[in-house]
Amino acid sequence: MPGSEAPASLARVRTLVEPALRRAVAVLSDEIRPAVEYHLGWVDEFGKELANDGGKGIRPALAVLSAEVVGAPAVIGVPGAVAVELVHNFSLIHDDVIDGDTERRHRATVWTLFGVGAAIVAGDALLTLGQQVLLNPSIALGSSADVDLAAASRAARLLADSTAEMNAGQALDLDFERQRSVSYEDCLVMEAGKTGALLSCAAAIGAVFADAEQGSVDALARFGAQLGLAFQAVDDLLGIWGDPATTGKPTFADLRQHKKTLPVTAAIAAGGPGAEELMTLLAETELSESQVTRAAELVDALGGRQRATDEARTSMEVALEALESAATNPAATDDLRELAHFIVDRQF
Repeated sequence: MPGSEAPASLARVRTLVEPALRRAVAVLSDEIRPAVEYHLGWVDEFGKELANDGGKGIRPALAVLSAEVVGAPAVIGVPGAVAVELVHNFSLIHDDVIDGDTERRHRATVWTLFGVGAAIVAGDALLTLGQQVLLNPSIALGSSADVDLAAASRAARLLADSTAEMNAGQALDLDFERQRSVSYEDCLVMEAGKTGALLSCAAAIGAVFADAEQGSVDALARFGAQLGLAFQAVDDLLGIWGDPATTGKPTFADLRQHKKTLPVTAAIAAGGPGAEELMTLLAETELSESQVTRAAELVDALGGRQRATDEARTSMEVALEALESAATNPAATDDLRELAHFIVDRQF
């Protein structure tokens, strides 16, 4: 099944979710909102409105489709979609500060324009707003919102637990940068938290709002968790070999930051003189252009690129197996399958 073109479901869900997301962001204070609206791609640095899609929208799509796949209307998944997208963007703003990244989506990052303090506060505000939206869905849906408050409470707990896992994964990722060698298995554990936890939440939260059977919710959570591993494996590949024109990041970006990603840890696991040379290079405080190019060559030659590619495919297949046990709506199931293939085949 082809997955290189963005699925139609992403545009359909964006049309449904963006007005709710804008309604939620509107409740932020005047001091916080400009940085958030800039980060989301709605305005430029001067506050002028832009026609910008603000990213792929995979997490909101998962949330809405997870409601549809268990037979509920799409709107049931909207509060979860908004909340997950808010938390995701909290993590992006803070990640840019942590990594010192000056560009995201071909634009200056929030901290470079508004300052580190303002970026941290903006991220904190998005994290808080995500929980507020779940506990009071009218923030996103308007005063006419009719939501099962017991289901909303369960969704809020799911998001809180998933965010805690994501933060733990991020902490591991930072710790790995200081270690000379990290095992492939430990890297998978880190990525399951850093990326898999929130995608797992996104893939199940709509079904939670739909008050679906626990077996279906659990199956969708497994689908999202495995899809998260596939997503991160592709991100790891793009973080080394991605085209800067499409990724918005320089070639070999992850190697420059000494990140122990799946291709890198797989290469180190191969052992031998090449792995030793790679570890020595990544231990350098700052890599020259020739050193970072050599590191990328070693990762490829030691099989790291191929193993990460295989990991993405395998995780996607496991995800699709889990999806089959949750599906009751064939059309939504097809949309989720298409989205899974897109995640693995994407170039950005």
